[in-house]
Amino acid sequence: MEDPIWSARGQPIKSDTDPSVSPDVSLVKSKDHQHKVFVNRSVTLENIKCYGFDMDYTLAAYKSPDYESLGFELLRDRLVSIGYPHELLRYSYDPTFPTRGLVFDTMFGNLLKVDSNGNIMLCTHGFTFLKKEKIQEYYPNNFIQKSDTDRFYILNTLFNLSETYLYGCLVDLFNGCSRYVNCQKGYKYGDLFTSFRSMFQDVRDAMDYVHESGSLKERTLKNLDKYVIRDPNLPVLLTRIKQVSKVFLATNSDYTYTEAIMKYLLETPPCTKRPKTQWRAYFDLVVVDTRKPLFFAEGTVLRQVDTNTGKLRIGTYTGDLQHGTVYSGGSSDIVCDLLDVKGKDILYVGDHIFGDILKSKKRQGWKTFMVVPELSRELQVWKDMRCKYEWGLENVHLDSSSPECPEIHAIQTRMKMVTYRMDMSYGKMGSLLRSGSRQTLFASQLMRYADLYSSNCINLLYYPFSYLFRATPTLVSPTSDRENTTWTLEMGQ
Repeated sequence: MEDPIWSARGQPIKSDTDPSVSPDVSLVKSKDHQHKVFVNRSVTLENIKCYGFDMDYTLAAYKSPDYESLGFELLRDRLVSIGYPHELLRYSYDPTFPTRGLVFDTMFGNLLKVDSNGNIMLCTHGFTFLKKEKIQEYYPNNFIQKSDTDRFYILNTLFNLSETYLYGCLVDLFNGCSRYVNCQKGYKYGDLFTSFRSMFQDVRDAMDYVHESGSLKERTLKNLDKYVIRDPNLPVLLTRIKQVSKVFLATNSDYTYTEAIMKYLLETPPCTKRPKTQWRAYFDLVVVDTRKPLFFAEGTVLRQVDTNTGKLRIGTYTGDLQHGTVYSGGSSDIVCDLLDVKGKDILYVGDHIFGDILKSKKRQGWKTFMVVPELSRELQVWKDMRCKYEWGLENVHLDSSSPECPEIHAIQTRMKMVTYRMDMSYGKMGSLLRSGSRQTLFASQLMRYADLYSSNCINLLYYPFSYLFRATPTLVSPTSDRENTTWTLEMGQ
């Protein structure tokens, strides 16, 4: 007998008795990994007095690869407008190439996939995957000092995916263009030299321009149905959370964009019979322009937003919490003061490993829930390929009575082939979380700083607020055999 999925009130969800819930919810079973919340450190929801949410890629889930493709086009066009070759326009976004957590080497122009210690798992120059011998020419110890942030830039966010692919396109373009002479640290055109570092800076500046000019937001708002997922269960989740605790929204986005996105998500959800509720009513506190990760340190001046004009009111806000008011800036300390909660009472949900999860955990001691949208595909590929993977890695059945030695070379070759096929099932750069049996840098950060993680924050809907998410007991670290992957950390029973 399969366990029922439990609602936030601790009762089995039945769509025929609760018209506010999408009919699809009742079909979900607790053994469906796509809807599970996974555990790194135990969290008792009964002790959580306040839930905080980021907006972009958290409450607002963007449609992939359409949204990343839009970001790539804007970045590409910006580079061409400032003088990069028009041949760059022939490139379009390929979602099978980039993955989060890659490292760009600003000295040699390589994209690297590394583990938590900086050991290199994969290396590409443009779209060419380098063999071990070539990698060692660049990195003699097959290792990088990832702490050297002046040289190595970690592409950790979902917004970085379009940027990651653009680095590959630029190197591929210059490598194949006869006008440019390839050099170890860049390209020469006559008396002009373009280094990989300057190329990197141009892309970073273009990324800043796309966000600060509002072009990405403007294009998104013009076609919300194409770029933003509207889940009818989001208002259900927020309503149920607010019945038992306080809820706040803290986003780096400005008020105008936040207003448009949240109205789309919460005031006009499809296929529901609920009466319309103003989006701000779902939160006890709304803070925009937070400038995370600065928000979790000294923060900025807290100001009120005039919701009629979208402009900021003059002066620093120093009063008590006013429900229905939108604030700008501030800090995590101010949020705790306004809501009268302590750090350990807060569960903060976000998608940014550094800006949302690491800083809120290390500087404030908040409980953390990381949204990893790619987890859906990771789990599906593992489910589809696991039997082939395990069959391919079956050991020779020998014991102490066996006089013969196994054919080690043949076993190693078979293991490499099976592992390669498994990795390529995720995409050209392999899994977000692993390369063969080794965890990626991203996976190690996820395990270290996120108490809980899931593919979608909506998955909280399937657990009662008295739930104990119990982590698997370990002596030193999680086991690393092939049956244990990052996502198989045991869920609380």
